[in-house]
Amino acid sequence: VEIGLGSRTNTIMQSAFFKIAQVIPYDKAVEQMKKAIVKTFGRKGEGVVKMNNEAVDQGAAVIKVDVPAEWSKLEGKVVINGVKNAPDFIKNFVQPINAQKGDDLPVSAFKGMEDGTLPAGTTAYEKRGIAVDVPEWQMDNCIQCNQCSYVCPHAAIRPFLLDEKELAGAPSGLLTKKTNGKGFEDLQYRIQVSVLDCTGCGNCADICPAKTKALVMKSLESQMPQKENWDYIASNVTYKDTISPKDMNVKASQFAKPLFEFSGACAGCGETPYIKLITQLFGDRMMIANATGCSSIYGGSAPASSYCKGDDGRGPAWANSLFEDNAEYGLGMALGVEKMRDRIERKMKESLTEVNAETKAVFELWLENKLNGAKTMEISKAVVKTLANETHAVAKEILALKNYLAKKSMWIFGGDGWAYDIGYGGLDHVIASGKDVNILVMDTEVYSNTGGQSSKATPIGAIAKFAASGKRIRKKDLGLMATTYGYVYVAQVSMGANQAQYFKALKEAEAYPGPSLIIAYSPCISHGLKNGMGKTQEEGKLAVESGYWHLFRYNPLNEDEGKNPFTLDSKEPDWSKFQAFLHNEVRYTALLKAFPADAAELFKASEDNAKWRYSSYKRLAELDYKIIE
Repeated sequence: VEIGLGSRTNTIMQSAFFKIAQVIPYDKAVEQMKKAIVKTFGRKGEGVVKMNNEAVDQGAAVIKVDVPAEWSKLEGKVVINGVKNAPDFIKNFVQPINAQKGDDLPVSAFKGMEDGTLPAGTTAYEKRGIAVDVPEWQMDNCIQCNQCSYVCPHAAIRPFLLDEKELAGAPSGLLTKKTNGKGFEDLQYRIQVSVLDCTGCGNCADICPAKTKALVMKSLESQMPQKENWDYIASNVTYKDTISPKDMNVKASQFAKPLFEFSGACAGCGETPYIKLITQLFGDRMMIANATGCSSIYGGSAPASSYCKGDDGRGPAWANSLFEDNAEYGLGMALGVEKMRDRIERKMKESLTEVNAETKAVFELWLENKLNGAKTMEISKAVVKTLANETHAVAKEILALKNYLAKKSMWIFGGDGWAYDIGYGGLDHVIASGKDVNILVMDTEVYSNTGGQSSKATPIGAIAKFAASGKRIRKKDLGLMATTYGYVYVAQVSMGANQAQYFKALKEAEAYPGPSLIIAYSPCISHGLKNGMGKTQEEGKLAVESGYWHLFRYNPLNEDEGKNPFTLDSKEPDWSKFQAFLHNEVRYTALLKAFPADAAELFKASEDNAKWRYSSYKRLAELDYKIIE
């Protein structure tokens, strides 16, 4: 049995010893387990072997504890972890399932959910409290950049702007500072942590650019008073994302509520920050088709749902499909919505000469802006309001389709196992269709959720299942392949390397009137980061600095202006850092330990390949692009 490292290790060891000690002597059990550890973890380095051996020594110290007889008569009950006013769905459905009582639910409990549709936003009621240490905000040091919120994998730390009324009822421990920035003069600023939702990864503190860190990791116990502050803010403070448009820059985007929060992803997950930002920008009109994989597990493992709604009651509509057909699944959603909106367009045009002047005006406005997502959000409100007073029969027909008045932001999510491998045929079919869909590929370069198998995204030299002696061939260049269509928007991004580049790519992709593909570098627990998952943003930065990963955008709209559609956003890499980057991850150093000669050869090939790929991108970016008459 492979024994993993973590908070449960000692418990696992104790359980193992309890069973082994019944059949063989204690000393023999220790000896056998330590041999197994060397065999299992030897290639991962001496440090990992040492930690496991220490766990054996601690786990072997089994102490018998007598269980009081009266405990057998105790009656348990489901407790909502300190959450006030939990909905009936949480009390009567979610909590019993989480308490392993799901088999006891009556059929009547599923009324209204017969089609598999579940209410969103249930993770807000879980309050796991799993972190050992959580960030404490150092108010005087904070420069109000909001980067901590931007990179948080679980949306557990957020900036808030409070007005006088909101401050008046705040707990005494809720401290604020004067807000900087035009338009914010009458508001107070605060960074607030939900300590029971934080996983303690520390990326927020690591990324903080303040001269003296504005976030310091402290024990969860010492930060428990912050729960009262979070509860107050969650119930009484609004998200003020309209003072500065949320799509203006990184800082402004974080004043919008994340409509993807408190997921069960690994602490420090490199994937979830990408999703969170998309929901902040477009979540109130999003539809998501999610491929099987990590993103489907932390996105919606019944009855948990990490996707939620905003104060206006709008939020992402999310559904999961299989590895092999998720892209087509998302395209089907998009085509269905397109037909509904075409029907609205037809009904409006047919009735322009028959409806009253006010209705005609809003119809014309909608028709003019039909494909503009942000504008149709506002115009749709005017259409509904006007039709409430319209006597023409078309009013009833369009009101029945009111959910389709606002242009949907259609997204297809998945990992590299789906996009590069099993679902590639479908992905290629969808981008070839020319339809207006957006695809986010969270590239961990390995099948993360299903056991660490090699994929076509796995680079030369990396160890994975089915590549135990190191991958021998180049990584597939999915992004560059997609650019050959000429009408597909493509971006390759790394949030840790360039926050603004990802932000810009998102806006360009969503605004592009055709298929868009964003490939996001996502450091993963499967990589075995030597510095830990609290450094995933730093790892993304090092990947780009060393030349391991490259940033670019391919925007076909630039051709209309006679510009080169390919923009290389990476600076010239510091190639002296490349080998150090490889040595920073167990997926590479494991090869060095097991097959040192092969490792030297493959690591060199990996660097040569990275240089070859960068040269290809550089050549494309430097083309003297002109429209051929």
